[in-house]
Amino acid sequence: MPESQSLKTRIGELKERISEACASADRDFESVTLLAVSKTRPGGDIEIALGAGITRFGENYVDEAAAKQDQLGRSGLEWHFIGPIQSNKTRTIAERFDWVHSADRAKVIRRLGEQRSHNQSPLNVLLQVNIDREPQKAGCDPDDLETLAALVAEFPALRLRGLMAIPSADNSSEATRAAFAAMRRLYQTLKSDQPGVDTLSMGMSGDLEAAIAEGSTMVRVGTALFGPRANAG
Repeated sequence: MPESQSLKTRIGELKERISEACASADRDFESVTLLAVSKTRPGGDIEIALGAGITRFGENYVDEAAAKQDQLGRSGLEWHFIGPIQSNKTRTIAERFDWVHSADRAKVIRRLGEQRSHNQSPLNVLLQVNIDREPQKAGCDPDDLETLAALVAEFPALRLRGLMAIPSADNSSEATRAAFAAMRRLYQTLKSDQPGVDTLSMGMSGDLEAAIAEGSTMVRVGTALFGPRANAG
């Protein structure tokens, strides 16, 4: 089967999974946004996905993403940075991306706010939460959310949209569901304090049903969309 047709088939299957998960959670299908995780994928794969109606793409590596953006352009595409943020890469993220999912500390937020051009629309910001408090993982402590949210609000070039999390890979399905539930509670608290908050980014290929059941509004899907990667997990 040609790759373009295979991708269209996977997109159809993925949308059906999302639809079924939404129905089980008594939610509308339109309440969940699909973000295609295109890290390590060539630009040609993104072009095929575009042809199949996918317009939102998530990237983890700044230099790789910039090369794809130069190849494909940015008109009609929505680029999301979803990987850990190095301080020396904030300018590129601020200049080239529409969303950042992984803001997790004051230094990064300040740099993004200062480096985003006021000629651009505000950069949509999600605060990444280390919900399982793993010492080796990016993400802020849940107790720091209020302070970081207030800092984002200080910068006109930034727009706080919500939260993102990646539960521990070692979690059981029950522990993953509990982590998603904890994120839902944090999101609801933040939303009550910040009227512009509308996005809870959680759930990937293997656990999107549990994430949607706990209120995810954006699922980040790579493998179930593009197929297994030869060089990564």
